[in-house]
Amino acid sequence: MQKKLVALRARLVEEQQKLITQAATTGMLPTDSAIRKISDIENAIMAVEHMIEDLGSTKPASSKSSSQSRG
Repeated sequence: MQKKLVALRARLVEEQQKLITQAATTGMLPTDSAIRKISDIENAIMAVEHMIEDLGSTKPASSKSSSQSRG
């Protein structure tokens, strides 16, 4: 699962970089929808990174759920 999450993170980062590059090359402010999409992707990247960290900190035999709150 961790490999799949790392691959997902890479795809999200790539997509975000494309949007930022497009925004930079126009010479104008990006549209509100472009800014929103960049922000949404950033939130998704952080969520995936959080899951990767959770998987790395749990033992394979653990029955912890990712929906459990952190203490």
